[in-house]
Amino acid sequence: MKIAREFAGALAGTLAGFAMAAVTALPVFAEELKFANFTPPFHTINKSVIEKLDSELSARTGGELRVRGYHGGELGSGPVEQYVRAVQGVADIVWGLPGYTSSQFRKTMIAELPGAIPPEKPGYEALWAAYDPHLKDEFPATKPLALWTSEPNIFIMRNKVIRTPADLAGLKVRVAGATAAEVAEALGATPVQMPINQVYNALQTGLIDGVITGASTLTDFKLDEVADAITTGAPLGRIAFYTVMNLAKYESLPAEHRAAIDAVAGIPLSKSAEDAWYAAADAALDAARADARNTVVDLTPEEAAPFAEAVRGVVEAYVKSVGGEAALAAMRGE
Repeated sequence: MKIAREFAGALAGTLAGFAMAAVTALPVFAEELKFANFTPPFHTINKSVIEKLDSELSARTGGELRVRGYHGGELGSGPVEQYVRAVQGVADIVWGLPGYTSSQFRKTMIAELPGAIPPEKPGYEALWAAYDPHLKDEFPATKPLALWTSEPNIFIMRNKVIRTPADLAGLKVRVAGATAAEVAEALGATPVQMPINQVYNALQTGLIDGVITGASTLTDFKLDEVADAITTGAPLGRIAFYTVMNLAKYESLPAEHRAAIDAVAGIPLSKSAEDAWYAAADAALDAARADARNTVVDLTPEEAAPFAEAVRGVVEAYVKSVGGEAALAAMRGE
């Protein structure tokens, strides 16, 4: 009996050891942050922001915090509703354009104006310099992870070559937001606001004659397939972008996970995005120049001067209308 009891005790101890080992060996389940992307997975945003966030956070947390992209509008197809998706928790993280809801981002939109940010100054540096003192209130219920701008805007047209402001008279030109709309009007065009993912069909069907946007859209949204005339060098401003996280979600995370997010958010993630936009734009323009079907006009400083003169009043009027003098000075580093 004694031997039986000893055997039973030893067996129980062994089983307990196995159970403890099994529990210890169980994988740690990662916290997965949902990133809503309204564009296809080949878009520049994926590698420069979504995948970068995932790899950085995974490395800093030992795989405990990950980011998963939901592409092509899987969490909601409307680009205009991106910010609301973050606020409502449909997604943990989103990216979008302030221009799609310009009335919310009145001072942030200053960054899009021609000449607002000096050409040699990165857009992300300008936006973050103005964020805390002037722009923060325009981002309620979220934590901005990245703020950046596109490469300089150009004209991307179909069957219309633009060399002077007079060439725009009566043309319907798509713009992203309110500031670009005022620029287009000042140049004599009729602005049409629509999300960028609608531009391909609008150009193809003749609903619009062209678009004011960055060259990266030639490949990111395949506008190279439906456009045949490109004009660079006109002062048309840039496009601003954001990546924001639901603030309540951020605050619910463990301190070490918040620290990991803080380490990559801000300037590092913003620089990654903006650098990628410029690289995509350079590659797209090179491809456009190599395509014999396209007419590419590179304005000289003298040829660009009439465009600059036409939009000069727009910049001053808009900044004054939103009380944005201090925000503009901060963006410029003054």
